[in-house]
Amino acid sequence: MNGAEALIATLVQSGIDLCFANPGTSEMQLVAAIDRVPGMRPVLALDEGVVTGAADGYARMAGKPACTLLHLGPGLANGVSNLHNARKAFSPVINVVGDHATYHLGFDAPLTADIEGIARPVSHWVKTSGSAAELAPDGAQAIAAAGGMPGRVATLIAPADAAWTELPVDYQLPAVQLPPALPLVGAEQIASTVAAIRAARNPMLLLGGEALVGEALMNAGRIAAHCGLRLHAETFNRRIARGAGRLPLVPLPYRGEVALELIADVDLMVLVGSKRPVAFFAYPEKPSVLVPPGCTVHPFAGPADDVPAALAALAQALGATATAPVLQALQLPPAASGRLDATAIAATVARHIPEQGIVVDESITGSLPAQQMSIGSAPHDYVQLCGGSIGNGLPLAVGVALGAPGRKVICLEGDGSAMYTIQSLWTMARERLDVITIIYANRSYAILNFEFDRVGGGAQGPKAHSMLAIGDPAMDFVALARGMGVNGARAETAEELDALLVQMVREPGPHLIEAILG
Repeated sequence: MNGAEALIATLVQSGIDLCFANPGTSEMQLVAAIDRVPGMRPVLALDEGVVTGAADGYARMAGKPACTLLHLGPGLANGVSNLHNARKAFSPVINVVGDHATYHLGFDAPLTADIEGIARPVSHWVKTSGSAAELAPDGAQAIAAAGGMPGRVATLIAPADAAWTELPVDYQLPAVQLPPALPLVGAEQIASTVAAIRAARNPMLLLGGEALVGEALMNAGRIAAHCGLRLHAETFNRRIARGAGRLPLVPLPYRGEVALELIADVDLMVLVGSKRPVAFFAYPEKPSVLVPPGCTVHPFAGPADDVPAALAALAQALGATATAPVLQALQLPPAASGRLDATAIAATVARHIPEQGIVVDESITGSLPAQQMSIGSAPHDYVQLCGGSIGNGLPLAVGVALGAPGRKVICLEGDGSAMYTIQSLWTMARERLDVITIIYANRSYAILNFEFDRVGGGAQGPKAHSMLAIGDPAMDFVALARGMGVNGARAETAEELDALLVQMVREPGPHLIEAILG
């Protein structure tokens, strides 16, 4: 057994059984170890941004980390954007990054880089193994550091000689290290929150993270129904349980002034798995903090706390455990017709979300209608971009499909965002993932046109316009999909989109629809 085999065996015995990979020369011993050690499924991606984004999506649905396999500093750097998104989503990810052999580093070969320096801004835990004997124990530490859900990003750097060096015949794998228990909200904090809610005129719970799924969400609904308080979710969330039979939960709007108008009369904002809401960007003469004047912000449970336990205890303390929450009825929007726009796409998709489907939303300017139209769809999970770095949607869909096998995934994707990680389609085809991708083809970075006005950019001249438009030449997403092994089709009307979804929901994917916005 060499160091690489010991590391992979340690991951497998700890329940880490899927590896998203884009390896290079320094990782060949780890590639061989995945081949030799039973229990690890490799999933190849053609870009490291797909690797790290897929690991994020997998964790959100599986509730545990996958590992990634990345090539040296540049490979890690290519994946940093979606590690940033994973970190903001509190998704557990274990990165294994190969490095040059320790004795080779001093020669400053072309791919030599400060891997730890690249990793630290997007990792909670970083370590470089010093030898073959240390590699597996360091892997056990990385597993414990990443944890479950909510989790953290752990990055382990594996020098090539640590991977290929043989270990003694009597070498024993390290014991499985369990992650530390999530922090519990104390009795004093529960009591102060009960008092604050009872004293408030118009309180609300702002939910995030694990407050948005399972029994935790139902307890939030019981509290809301019992106390007459409002519920909202953060604007961007790693996963929300929505649709018929779930809570009719409305996220805070993206536009800060609209969010403030929505909650203008709230005098107590209780944070449950969430942070104090702030504007996505700074805008001239607009507030950064999205809390109404006179409203008290009351932190109750943080994103990394045991939020389900906290909500159960709060419901108990408020006497709400026997109260029935108000649930959403099945309520599909009317069928759309004619040329497509974001609202027509949203209405058509909402009518076709299958029971227990999963919607991955990176439609950007299409997100608000997509959320609004699907609130009464069949019960489903809704997965969003959390860190704001686009190019996350397609990789998320890859990971979500692998983390929740047997469930249909519908990925709503902007055309500009799709081109950051279009290689995801190839992985969908290779792994035969049941994903329907709908490309919002508006031939523009539409969100940037919106933001250009909001930051006071003035009238767009031809050079400014050229930096925000992507329609010359127009991209052919049907050809791109087919070129990577994905069934592709185009829709220009709501009727055409409806007919395609009827077929594609019934047939296993992957599929892609290029929806041309008129």
